[in-house]
Amino acid sequence: MPMNETLRRVTDRIVERSEHRRGPYLERMEAARSAGPRRAHLTCGNQAHAYAATGPDKDRLSESRAPNLGIVTAYNDMLSAHQPFEEYPAILREAARAAGATAQVAGGVPAMCDGVTQGQPGMELSLFSRDVIAMAAGISLSHNTFDAAAFLGVCDKIVPGLVMAAATFGHLPTVFIPAGPMVSGLPNDEKARVRQQFAAGEVGRKELMAAEMASYHGPGTCTFYGTANSNQMLMEFMGLHLPGASFVNPGTPLREALTRAAVARVVSLSDLGGDYTPVGHVLDERAFVNGMVGLMATGGSTNLILHLPAMARAAGIEILPADFAEISEVVPLLARVYPNGLADVNHFHAAGGLAYVIGELLDAGLLHPDVLTIAGPGLERYTQEPVLRDGQLEWRDAGRTSHNDKIVRPVADPFQSTGGVAQLDGNLGHGVIKVSAVKPELQTVEAPARVFETQEAVRDAFKAGELDGDAVIVVRFQGPRANGMPELHGLTPVLSVLLDRGHKVALVTDGRMSGASGKVPAAIHVCPEAADGGPLARLRDGDIIRVDAPAGRLEVLSDISDRAAAQVDLSASAFGSGRELFEVFRRNVGAASAGAGCAV
Repeated sequence: MPMNETLRRVTDRIVERSEHRRGPYLERMEAARSAGPRRAHLTCGNQAHAYAATGPDKDRLSESRAPNLGIVTAYNDMLSAHQPFEEYPAILREAARAAGATAQVAGGVPAMCDGVTQGQPGMELSLFSRDVIAMAAGISLSHNTFDAAAFLGVCDKIVPGLVMAAATFGHLPTVFIPAGPMVSGLPNDEKARVRQQFAAGEVGRKELMAAEMASYHGPGTCTFYGTANSNQMLMEFMGLHLPGASFVNPGTPLREALTRAAVARVVSLSDLGGDYTPVGHVLDERAFVNGMVGLMATGGSTNLILHLPAMARAAGIEILPADFAEISEVVPLLARVYPNGLADVNHFHAAGGLAYVIGELLDAGLLHPDVLTIAGPGLERYTQEPVLRDGQLEWRDAGRTSHNDKIVRPVADPFQSTGGVAQLDGNLGHGVIKVSAVKPELQTVEAPARVFETQEAVRDAFKAGELDGDAVIVVRFQGPRANGMPELHGLTPVLSVLLDRGHKVALVTDGRMSGASGKVPAAIHVCPEAADGGPLARLRDGDIIRVDAPAGRLEVLSDISDRAAAQVDLSASAFGSGRELFEVFRRNVGAASAGAGCAV
């Protein structure tokens, strides 16, 4: 099938737009590679420090030219998704020795959990943690003793931050190694139902706690299709995982076999391994377009609309909101995974998963097939699935058949003809809206504004019975300059209750709603943000606002041009839970439309 013309046009536009960055970037990466493995340039004292604690690998490191793998880990045992990484360094060192190489943990990066910090002060550090992770990973690799890199990370800001670091060290071959999702627990729709009942006062905290604990119950990634699992999708679509590695459960023989195989593969890709493939070449314009296609085809997290531009900038590539919008227009929605449907990621994987979706999109000319991946040239490799046969890992054709058409469908019969995310523009600025879980009749809302400065104020108004009619709920001063752009996922139960009561309701915010945003239309990432002089700062209660996802419009129908902008005291977001350490980030952060970055 010929390449879709829109995808070709968008890719060509990104290439042309990025030329002034991408060319010098590739020159820098080639210069770094041409200097040779950095260990050769270290003094004896440098090397002695680097190898002092390597035990059985010390002689190989100091006397031979065996490849040395640098491991950057996001392990902690507070995050269920990252807890399995506790045992990985020993496995990776053993696998490296088997491949004639060595491996060292180069360093660790922070990994905070948005699920723990939702609605809490710590959430205001969440987005900024992505850039901290990128910088921490950069410090880890700055010792210049490595021939390749392995990144251990899964969740929301961790993978984007690690990709930014990987691109910065783009001369190194790199593999991303996942931990996999926890096995299925309480169905996500049941968990959401209990949350709504609690918000409406129908059940107590005891019932809510029981539902939450039954849903998040063991090691591995949360099973809904939020940012963490969208990250895993992205790593396959962009060729940074081994094929089929994303959604294999932790603690299984297949999971360990894939982990060991990832080490052997990245060692072979090193300059000393004979098949040199630097990650800076894998992360080209086509790979980022493929990532955007995957986001639209699977109804993935809106957070990636923030992260992909930042990741791309680290590789010398410029992505704009219009690129997402054009791709969304031609890429059909092929998957329904909670919150866009009832299935979780384990069900999605069993129904055909990423191998099926990639195969369908390739057959329809909706992906670049001729990309570099860590598995080898060509994305067709990612239509295969890993299996163990007599204890040996191998890949087989996954087939082109959906095993459950309520979860995954072919391009010829999609859930909807366009992608799960739309761009919004108008006199209130520009933003995005995730529509894959929103019923068509709810995708256009015209109603009076109710204006708030915090999500707590929205919940208080709801509890007081003040939100009893059609409304566009505006939550402003939630952008990166104001308070770090926390997720407002805590609003989902309240807004869902209003929707279920028959009201037409929408959300408009310069903040985020995450990959868990659901059936309520939410215009998010609105730029310019209120704290930067955006029109949201001039809105008042009663102004008529129109959110029109099909038309891509976000407008206030009242004349607000002569109004003074609201002045809000933001000092409460300056201190506590470490927020005082991030004032320099709030002052210097870029716009959400450019990725809300500080480091790139």
